[in-house]
Amino acid sequence: MRILANDGLDRVAIDAFEERNFEVVTEHYEKDRLIKEIKDFDVLIVRSATKVDRELIDVAKGTRLKLVIRAGVGLDNIDVDYAKDNGIDVTNTPLASSDSVAELVLGHMLALARFIAISNVTMRQGAWNKKLYKGVELAGKTLGIIGFGRIGRALARKAGALGMKIVYFDKFVKENHEYKYLELEDLLKEADFISLHTPATGKPLIGKEEIQLMKDGVFIINAARGGVLDEAAILEALNTDKIAGVGLDVFENEPKPNPELLNHPKVSCTPHIGAATKEAQRRIGEEIRDIVLNLDEDIRKVTV
Repeated sequence: MRILANDGLDRVAIDAFEERNFEVVTEHYEKDRLIKEIKDFDVLIVRSATKVDRELIDVAKGTRLKLVIRAGVGLDNIDVDYAKDNGIDVTNTPLASSDSVAELVLGHMLALARFIAISNVTMRQGAWNKKLYKGVELAGKTLGIIGFGRIGRALARKAGALGMKIVYFDKFVKENHEYKYLELEDLLKEADFISLHTPATGKPLIGKEEIQLMKDGVFIINAARGGVLDEAAILEALNTDKIAGVGLDVFENEPKPNPELLNHPKVSCTPHIGAATKEAQRRIGEEIRDIVLNLDEDIRKVTV
């Protein structure tokens, strides 16, 4: 079996594959070369950097490529339906990064609530703005989680341990014995902090109208997908103090986000690193290892 890990792969998976004499290529191929090479691989492993679009799928269909694995949760960089329609299976690793993303969200919440992000900048510039940085505590505040899958639930557990009240909205999960479900409009009105954990929506889930429903001085965190927040509306609300702070790990235009947003004093930002922990990458590698070895077993059964 030949495996192309186009955006890298943890050693735990590489070692497991090489023990079985699989060929593993971890060199990153830009699109032109990927189109030329893809037909000679059985498995393509990608993160968010590689786009598996119709052009690539048209080249790969009918060749030895059997499976595309997204080393992460979101599948918006892969045309899943088109791939499957052309005989190429697609899967992801949904179990691995829940805790790492949830912890990053908490990091942004603390960075904003206690001015950690901006004071780190101003102190390096020689300023001592002690009187300006009067923050708020997380304990006793209401956290509204939009999207209550694995990451949303992991965040709820961690934030609850800090004394936050948890409410959530999810189109598909309306009953949970531990946490209170609210319709989206009610959540937006009630929450002091809002964290988004939804797939790519095609259009902003939170825009000017939704922001107007929120409390004055709300904090918003997006570690889901760029585009679920209307960044222009967010900037306007930051400048009018409707929003007290925004934490962003994902952006509309990656890897070159809007500089006005990145440099805003009320924004805490990171470069899409939600799953970038050693532990999460190891777990992703373990999930990928199991997926590919199961595929190998299936192939052997068919061959026999």
